[in-house]
Amino acid sequence: MPDLPVPADYEFLTTDKLRYGDTDRQGHVNNAVFATFLETGRVELLHDLAAPIADAGSSFVLARVVIDFRAEVLWPGTVEIGTRVNAFGRSSITLDQAVFQNGSCVAQGQSVVVLVDNSTRRSRALSEGAVKRLQELSVHRPQPA
Repeated sequence: MPDLPVPADYEFLTTDKLRYGDTDRQGHVNNAVFATFLETGRVELLHDLAAPIADAGSSFVLARVVIDFRAEVLWPGTVEIGTRVNAFGRSSITLDQAVFQNGSCVAQGQSVVVLVDNSTRRSRALSEGAVKRLQELSVHRPQPA
């Protein structure tokens, strides 16, 4: 098994509280909730009010999400979600993400979001300001397998 990431590998870390309703019959957090964890991380990075990436009149939509489950998550407690920019194109951004409980990686994911124009609902090119911000956020470290 490849080396698993640690929280320090991610520029953006946020926390989510586990809810009893997140659990399933096996007593662990249901796999569907992991998509919500990744959403929390994406929102934290993409919607920073101090340095927004989307211009007025545009929004990000999720185009792809992949999750590799590494370990179960148990209630009660919290998880940390790490997010970093892996790549970006004309209108899309690829984010590498990981979920941690008690410092151990329990899942890795990759999310692709596309910037769309709110009125036409079609993809829209990232602005020069967004590209500059994404360049500042991009990391070129070895990525976890």
